[in-house]
Amino acid sequence: MNPYYELTKPRITRLVLWATLVGYYLGSRNGFDLVTLFHVLVGTALVSSGTNGLNQWWERDIDAQMNRTRHRPLPSRRLTPKAALNFTLACSVIGIVYLVATVNVLTAVLAATTLVSYVAVYTPMKQVSPYSTHVGSLPGALPILGGWTAATGAIHTEAWILFGIMAIWQLPHFLALAWLHREDYRRGGLKMFGANDESGSATGWQAFAYMMVLFPISLAPTAVGLTGGLYALGAFLLGVALLWYCLVMAIRPGRRPARQLFLASVTYLPAIFLLMVIDKATLPL
Repeated sequence: MNPYYELTKPRITRLVLWATLVGYYLGSRNGFDLVTLFHVLVGTALVSSGTNGLNQWWERDIDAQMNRTRHRPLPSRRLTPKAALNFTLACSVIGIVYLVATVNVLTAVLAATTLVSYVAVYTPMKQVSPYSTHVGSLPGALPILGGWTAATGAIHTEAWILFGIMAIWQLPHFLALAWLHREDYRRGGLKMFGANDESGSATGWQAFAYMMVLFPISLAPTAVGLTGGLYALGAFLLGVALLWYCLVMAIRPGRRPARQLFLASVTYLPAIFLLMVIDKATLPL
């Protein structure tokens, strides 16, 4: 795989674009402009790629110490730090300028905020405090706001609900991931929740607590009229399923329950978004 392409973390960038698309579609109550959608996706892809690359540039020495990251372009020396920095800065700046020129200033500001908070706040905080996971969930949820503002030019109550769903979802998701790779994180000197939880039970209960917060928020889109009954039913069932996996991790902790929780969380968010898109289409524009 091309090292520059790897530097953009394609899987994360695809999730960012999916969230942006959902935000744009749900915000487009008075028409769906494919040209604007194209521009916001291009600009967001550039900024996301730059953000992910700058994160790897910053953490290149830490990545070299961890099994799951030592094959990335920088620790494997397939790219020099200077080349990676130049490429990612170019992606970031061009993406923000592109959003200003083709979409609107608010969407560009949100993209820039995502970049700065993720790279300059979340990334170094991982070496200092496990609460970096909470901080990182905020820039991780901003793309769906960017999609909404690209469609509307403003941030409404419905957009904040979408932001809340995506932000809180990241907590049980990353708790499971951090516990599975706790030895790697310790080796890299990163302070992550679950890194010192050898049994995994405390991690499971923590994930369960966050899901109890996410559960009612996930039903709020129907309460404010953004989606209908189909979404509410689907969100309820998906929430129950994810709560169950958190509970299993808490009561019978281990690698298999943690892996199941991680996979369930990976399935949950795209499924929730797909339900929103399907059910919004049945509502009057």
